[in-house]
Amino acid sequence: MSVQQEAGVEGDALEVWIDQDLCTGDGICAQYAPEVFELDIDGLAYVKSPADELLQDKGATTPVPLPLLTDVIDSAKECPGECIHVRRVSDRAEVYGPDAE
Repeated sequence: MSVQQEAGVEGDALEVWIDQDLCTGDGICAQYAPEVFELDIDGLAYVKSPADELLQDKGATTPVPLPLLTDVIDSAKECPGECIHVRRVSDRAEVYGPDAE
């Protein structure tokens, strides 16, 4: 079973965002998926745009590239701050992260 099938999101576009208020700055996310996450000079993690730009606006989202889906989900599962949110773009329902059902 694929990660998408397991999450019930097969064929759905996903996006990810980080709640910096909860970020502990451990950098686990950047280790799992450096193409999607990066630690900034403030020691907190942020998502990056598809053009590799750091997105520092509160609640900024970025698409989850399908080849990196497992790495992004592992980041959300392993994050000690429980601050990584992965959700469907279509209905904004969280599929991985602290608010996932």
